[in-house]
Amino acid sequence: MPSAIYARVSTAEQNLDRQLNSCHSYVDNKLGVSLDDLEVYRDKSTGTDTARSGYRDLMDAVETEGIDHAVVHEISRLARSLQDLERTVSRVTENGAAIHFVRDGLSFGDGKERPMHRLQMQMLGAFAEWQARVKQMNTKEGIAAREQEEDYHHGRPPLGFEKDDGQLIEGQQYDQICAVLDMVNKHQLSKRRAAEELGTSRATINRALEREHLY
Repeated sequence: MPSAIYARVSTAEQNLDRQLNSCHSYVDNKLGVSLDDLEVYRDKSTGTDTARSGYRDLMDAVETEGIDHAVVHEISRLARSLQDLERTVSRVTENGAAIHFVRDGLSFGDGKERPMHRLQMQMLGAFAEWQARVKQMNTKEGIAAREQEEDYHHGRPPLGFEKDDGQLIEGQQYDQICAVLDMVNKHQLSKRRAAEELGTSRATINRALEREHLY
Protein backbone atom coordinates (compact mmCIF):
# COMPACT_ATOMS: atom_id res chain seq x y z
CA MET A 1 0.00 0.00 0.00
CA PRO A 2 1.20 3.57 -0.65
CA SER A 3 2.46 5.86 2.09
CA ALA A 4 2.03 9.62 2.32
CA ILE A 5 3.94 12.71 3.37
CA TYR A 6 2.18 15.89 4.45
CA ALA A 7 4.00 19.24 4.54
CA ARG A 8 2.70 22.75 5.24
CA VAL A 9 4.06 26.30 5.32
CA SER A 10 2.16 29.51 5.96
CA THR A 11 3.06 31.48 2.83
CA ALA A 12 3.91 30.87 -0.80
CA GLU A 13 7.36 32.39 -0.18
CA GLN A 14 8.34 29.79 2.40
CA ASN A 15 10.03 26.60 1.31
CA LEU A 16 8.78 23.07 1.93
CA ASP A 17 12.15 21.41 1.21
CA ARG A 18 13.28 21.04 4.84
CA GLN A 19 10.09 19.24 5.81
CA LEU A 20 10.11 17.06 2.72
CA ASN A 21 13.76 16.07 3.17
CA SER A 22 13.09 15.17 6.82
CA CYS A 23 10.10 13.02 5.89
CA HIS A 24 11.86 11.37 2.93
CA SER A 25 14.74 10.38 5.20
CA TYR A 26 12.34 8.95 7.80
CA VAL A 27 10.37 7.00 5.20
CA ASP A 28 13.55 5.56 3.73
CA ASN A 29 15.45 4.78 6.94
CA LYS A 30 12.68 3.94 9.40
CA LEU A 31 9.84 2.57 7.30
CA GLY A 32 11.73 1.08 4.35
CA VAL A 33 9.19 2.56 1.94
CA SER A 34 10.18 3.12 -1.68
CA LEU A 35 9.75 6.64 -3.05
CA ASP A 36 7.74 5.04 -5.86
CA ASP A 37 5.11 4.13 -3.26
CA LEU A 38 5.02 7.61 -1.73
CA GLU A 39 2.37 10.30 -2.22
CA VAL A 40 3.15 13.88 -1.19
CA TYR A 41 0.47 16.34 -0.04
CA ARG A 42 1.31 20.02 0.37
CA ASP A 43 -0.37 23.14 1.72
CA LYS A 44 0.72 26.76 1.79
CA SER A 45 -1.78 28.20 4.26
CA THR A 46 -2.48 28.68 7.95
CA GLY A 47 -2.75 25.63 10.19
CA THR A 48 -5.41 27.05 12.51
CA ASP A 49 -8.17 25.05 10.79
CA THR A 50 -8.50 22.08 8.45
CA ALA A 51 -9.88 23.97 5.43
CA ARG A 52 -6.78 23.10 3.41
CA SER A 53 -6.79 21.33 0.06
CA GLY A 54 -3.67 19.25 0.73
CA TYR A 55 -4.92 18.19 4.15
CA ARG A 56 -8.31 17.20 2.77
CA ASP A 57 -6.71 15.24 -0.08
CA LEU A 58 -4.58 13.39 2.47
CA MET A 59 -7.62 12.48 4.58
CA ASP A 60 -9.50 11.32 1.47
CA ALA A 61 -6.53 9.13 0.52
CA VAL A 62 -6.36 7.64 4.01
CA GLU A 63 -10.05 6.75 3.86
CA THR A 64 -10.32 5.57 0.24
CA GLU A 65 -6.87 4.56 -1.05
CA GLY A 66 -5.56 2.43 1.80
CA ILE A 67 -2.65 4.64 2.85
CA ASP A 68 -0.31 2.59 5.05
CA HIS A 69 1.69 5.41 6.69
CA ALA A 70 1.21 9.18 6.96
CA VAL A 71 4.43 11.04 7.79
CA VAL A 72 4.60 14.67 8.98
CA HIS A 73 7.70 16.66 9.96
CA GLU A 74 6.17 17.93 13.21
CA ILE A 75 2.79 18.30 14.92
CA SER A 76 2.44 22.05 14.32
CA ARG A 77 2.65 21.42 10.55
CA LEU A 78 -0.46 19.25 10.73
CA ALA A 79 -2.62 21.30 13.11
CA ARG A 80 -2.55 24.23 15.51
CA SER A 81 -5.68 23.09 17.28
CA LEU A 82 -5.54 20.25 19.80
CA GLN A 83 -9.04 19.18 18.82
CA ASP A 84 -8.14 19.06 15.11
CA LEU A 85 -4.94 17.18 15.92
CA GLU A 86 -6.67 14.48 17.97
CA ARG A 87 -9.44 14.09 15.39
CA THR A 88 -6.91 13.71 12.60
CA VAL A 89 -4.84 11.11 14.43
CA SER A 90 -8.02 9.18 15.22
CA ARG A 91 -9.19 9.31 11.59
CA VAL A 92 -5.85 8.01 10.36
CA THR A 93 -5.53 5.17 12.85
CA GLU A 94 -9.18 4.13 12.61
CA ASN A 95 -8.63 3.59 8.90
CA GLY A 96 -5.80 1.16 9.60
CA ALA A 97 -2.92 3.52 8.90
CA ALA A 98 -0.09 4.75 11.11
CA ILE A 99 0.85 8.41 11.51
CA HIS A 100 4.39 9.52 12.33
CA PHE A 101 5.66 12.92 13.52
CA VAL A 102 9.35 12.90 12.67
CA ARG A 103 10.77 15.79 14.69
CA ASP A 104 8.58 15.02 17.71
CA GLY A 105 9.54 11.33 17.68
CA LEU A 106 5.91 10.18 17.96
CA SER A 107 4.00 7.45 16.13
CA PHE A 108 0.42 6.20 16.42
CA GLY A 109 -1.37 3.24 14.86
CA ASP A 110 1.81 1.27 14.23
CA GLY A 111 0.84 -1.56 16.56
CA LYS A 112 3.07 -0.32 19.38
CA GLU A 113 0.77 1.42 21.82
CA ARG A 114 2.70 3.95 23.90
CA PRO A 115 0.57 5.87 26.44
CA MET A 116 3.41 8.36 26.93
CA HIS A 117 3.31 9.21 23.21
CA ARG A 118 -0.36 10.11 23.53
CA LEU A 119 0.40 12.41 26.45
CA GLN A 120 3.29 14.03 24.60
CA MET A 121 1.11 14.59 21.55
CA GLN A 122 -1.54 16.29 23.66
CA MET A 123 1.05 18.51 25.30
CA LEU A 124 2.65 19.51 21.99
CA GLY A 125 -0.76 20.06 20.41
CA ALA A 126 -1.86 22.21 23.33
CA PHE A 127 1.34 24.25 23.05
CA ALA A 128 0.80 24.82 19.32
CA GLU A 129 -2.75 25.95 20.04
CA TRP A 130 -1.53 28.23 22.85
CA GLN A 131 0.96 29.86 20.49
CA ALA A 132 -1.83 30.55 17.99
CA ARG A 133 -4.05 32.01 20.70
CA VAL A 134 -1.30 34.24 22.07
CA LYS A 135 -0.82 35.59 18.58
CA GLN A 136 -4.55 36.29 18.33
CA MET A 137 -4.58 37.98 21.75
CA ASN A 138 -1.65 40.19 20.78
CA THR A 139 -3.54 41.11 17.66
CA LYS A 140 -6.62 42.11 19.64
CA GLU A 141 -4.53 44.21 22.00
CA GLY A 142 -2.93 45.87 19.01
CA ILE A 143 -6.33 46.59 17.53
CA ALA A 144 -7.46 48.16 20.80
CA ALA A 145 -4.39 50.39 20.79
CA ARG A 146 -4.99 51.27 17.17
CA GLU A 147 -8.60 52.25 17.87
CA GLN A 148 -7.39 54.97 20.24
CA GLU A 149 -5.53 56.75 17.45
CA GLU A 150 -7.29 59.83 16.10
CA ASP A 151 -7.10 58.81 12.47
CA TYR A 152 -8.49 55.32 13.05
CA HIS A 153 -12.11 56.11 12.17
CA HIS A 154 -11.18 58.10 9.08
CA GLY A 155 -8.26 56.29 7.41
CA ARG A 156 -8.01 53.01 5.60
CA PRO A 157 -7.65 49.88 7.73
CA PRO A 158 -4.06 48.65 8.22
CA LEU A 159 -2.65 45.89 6.02
CA GLY A 160 -4.42 42.61 6.73
CA PHE A 161 -7.47 44.17 8.37
CA GLU A 162 -11.00 45.10 7.36
CA LYS A 163 -13.57 47.35 8.95
CA ASP A 164 -16.90 46.02 10.14
CA ASP A 165 -19.29 48.61 11.49
CA GLY A 166 -16.40 50.84 12.49
CA GLN A 167 -14.43 48.04 14.14
CA LEU A 168 -11.20 46.47 12.90
CA ILE A 169 -11.35 42.77 12.15
CA GLU A 170 -8.72 40.41 10.75
CA GLY A 171 -8.91 39.93 6.99
CA GLN A 172 -8.57 36.63 5.12
CA GLN A 173 -4.84 37.17 4.52
CA TYR A 174 -3.99 38.15 8.10
CA ASP A 175 -2.04 34.98 9.01
CA GLN A 176 -0.09 35.10 5.75
CA ILE A 177 0.72 38.79 6.28
CA CYS A 178 1.99 38.12 9.82
CA ALA A 179 4.26 35.36 8.51
CA VAL A 180 5.63 37.55 5.71
CA LEU A 181 6.29 40.53 8.03
CA ASP A 182 8.03 38.22 10.47
CA MET A 183 10.34 37.04 7.69
CA VAL A 184 11.12 40.67 6.78
CA ASN A 185 11.95 41.45 10.41
CA LYS A 186 14.28 38.45 10.53
CA HIS A 187 15.96 39.57 7.27
CA GLN A 188 14.79 36.40 5.55
CA LEU A 189 12.80 38.32 2.96
CA SER A 190 13.27 41.72 1.34
CA LYS A 191 10.59 44.40 1.53
CA ARG A 192 10.29 44.30 -2.24
CA ARG A 193 9.64 40.55 -2.27
CA ALA A 194 7.24 40.93 0.65
CA ALA A 195 5.28 43.55 -1.30
CA GLU A 196 5.16 41.23 -4.32
CA GLU A 197 4.06 38.30 -2.17
CA LEU A 198 1.19 40.29 -0.65
CA GLY A 199 0.24 42.23 -3.76
CA THR A 200 0.90 45.62 -2.20
CA SER A 201 3.54 48.37 -2.18
CA ARG A 202 6.79 48.73 -0.26
CA ALA A 203 5.33 51.85 1.39
CA THR A 204 2.49 49.72 2.78
CA ILE A 205 4.98 47.15 4.03
CA ASN A 206 6.93 49.92 5.77
CA ARG A 207 3.78 51.24 7.45
CA ALA A 208 2.88 47.73 8.62
CA LEU A 209 6.36 47.24 10.09
CA GLU A 210 5.99 50.50 11.99
CA ARG A 211 2.76 49.17 13.51
CA GLU A 212 4.24 45.90 14.78
CA HIS A 213 1.82 45.88 17.72
CA LEU A 214 -0.91 44.90 15.24
CA TYR A 215 0.91 41.79 14.05
